[in-house]
Amino acid sequence: MSAHCQLTGRAPGFGKSVSHSHRRTSRRFDPNIQHKRYWLPSEGRHVRLTLSAKGIKTVDTIGIEAAVARIRARGEKV
Repeated sequence: MSAHCQLTGRAPGFGKSVSHSHRRTSRRFDPNIQHKRYWLPSEGRHVRLTLSAKGIKTVDTIGIEAAVARIRARGEKV
């Protein structure tokens, strides 16, 4: 599964874990990715989106129609 949000474009960040002795090892900061199913009234069907927690809140604010329009504007298939 690709850990990126279809709406906001959030993807994993990379950095270092620093131990008590200050040794550094690579680590990965994953966004909180969820699969969510929404009813799209204009097309009369459900769409399944891969969204971050922030993306889900954005859909709640702007609505599913506007969110799908933004996703399609980024060039992703819905």
